[in-house]
Amino acid sequence: MSRQVVLKLYKDILRYGETLRFTNKKYFRYKIRTAFRDNKDLTEEAAINFQLKKGVRFLETKRVV
Repeated sequence: MSRQVVLKLYKDILRYGETLRFTNKKYFRYKIRTAFRDNKDLTEEAAINFQLKKGVRFLETKRVV
């Protein structure tokens, strides 16, 4: 996967977080940043694709997977 795809997903999730009404936005941003930071060193293609699909599914369903 390309860097642009990952960055777009990251930005889209952060934008979605700004629309949440009943959630602590600072905590949401913190959790998203740490999740991306924890997975930045993934090298296995299957693991990278799994995490990307997980993020896309999160945006599609608007709930934690």
